[in-house]
Amino acid sequence: MELKGERLIPAPIEKVWAGLNDPEILKACIAGCESLERNGDDAFAAVVAVRVGPVSAKFKGNLKMSDVKPPTSYTLHFDGQGGVAGFGKGSADVQLTPEAGATRLGYLARAQVGGKMAQVGSRLIDAAAAKITEDFFAAFEAQVAPPPAEGAAAEAEAAPAAGGSKRAWWIVAAVVLVVAVWWLKR
Repeated sequence: MELKGERLIPAPIEKVWAGLNDPEILKACIAGCESLERNGDDAFAAVVAVRVGPVSAKFKGNLKMSDVKPPTSYTLHFDGQGGVAGFGKGSADVQLTPEAGATRLGYLARAQVGGKMAQVGSRLIDAAAAKITEDFFAAFEAQVAPPPAEGAAAEAEAAPAAGGSKRAWWIVAAVVLVVAVWWLKR
């Protein structure tokens, strides 16, 4: 499976980079994440509870970054096991680019899935990955984006009544999608 996308996060590249490397921020942003601990300079161990269609499982896995070029890019390698639910492994290339006070996050993820998770079907996996990705990026943006100015806050409060405001979630979605696919495919 291959996933590609980008998000625009309304925060400077240094703040986005720091957030993507902070286990506490990531844990708070990943739905079902029970633990995310750094176990090396560029490595993390994670435990995440996930449900995709009829399959629920707790996945344990490892994330390892390589080709790290702060604050612009890295490759994330992942593998995980969910017991009878299956396994997942793969990698994702993440690229950060400054853009007018914001950061554009591009990603390309490649993953393999086995076990019950692979039997669920690509439509359910794709839908679950999309939801997890959107939820992650919404939470991540709230963590790293600066609070709106007073005038902008009033506009933001009025926007949902007028149909919602557009959020620049492209950057964080890339990272979340990679992590989500990894967990879903373990």
